[in-house]
Amino acid sequence: MRVSSGRRSAVIVATLAAVLVLTLVAPAAAAKSPPGLQRFMNAIGKVESGGRYTARNATSGAYGKYQIMPSNWPSWADRYLGDARARQTAANQEKVAAGKFTTLYRKYGEWRRVAYWWLTGSSRTSGWSRYATRYVNKVMRNYQLGAGGSGKPSGARHLSENDAAVTYSGTWSRARHSGYAGDAVRFATRPGATATVTFTGKKIAWYGPTGPTRGQAKVSIDGRFVKTVDLQRRGFSARRALFTTGWKSAGSHTLTIEVVGTKGHPMVAID
Repeated sequence: MRVSSGRRSAVIVATLAAVLVLTLVAPAAAAKSPPGLQRFMNAIGKVESGGRYTARNATSGAYGKYQIMPSNWPSWADRYLGDARARQTAANQEKVAAGKFTTLYRKYGEWRRVAYWWLTGSSRTSGWSRYATRYVNKVMRNYQLGAGGSGKPSGARHLSENDAAVTYSGTWSRARHSGYAGDAVRFATRPGATATVTFTGKKIAWYGPTGPTRGQAKVSIDGRFVKTVDLQRRGFSARRALFTTGWKSAGSHTLTIEVVGTKGHPMVAID
């Protein structure tokens, strides 16, 4: 359900996820679209309406696949279609949603914040409610799985911190919080602690938090050092693409994340 102003808040959490991601491209003007736009649209549509273009909320009047509020449609249609009186056809819903999501992504820089705005109308980065956090996590799980209009995954796989494919060395501790995916993470602060995953695929992306308390991690692929990722930022962000790599064809590869132990802010977490 959409509102034009904030209505819920939740505690922002710091998580880290390793995700196998297939590259999907939005139809039309893909070169100008934010990364993952079509997957994000599919994820929102699935959560909001099950992908139904004729869904209507009897209480709020929100309509369509993306549950756009009636008070928002005229101005959004005018901006993205050039016609404030345009009907909410399936094609028009897609064009308006794509335009609005693109605008929001360019403003906020990450899909988690766009999902939060879509629910609440708020740009806040902390103090989210549990409801809002669950909503955003659900959207992002669908996004990570590459959920299509039918709700079926497109081949992407999300690995939790307890997945058998992930092996650890060194000292890793467990932290629990309702905002984490699965309500828990593993984290390490000591230099040399590693998390390793072997997978078969064409692409792998490491998503996770950045902020003032986050440290550095060395990333290796197939035993070869690739780069050091610095997770420290002035402001906190719950999830960003920290490292991405890919190949022309699917194959077996190994990703290793090694904690550097940055002085004063060493933490790296695996969700």
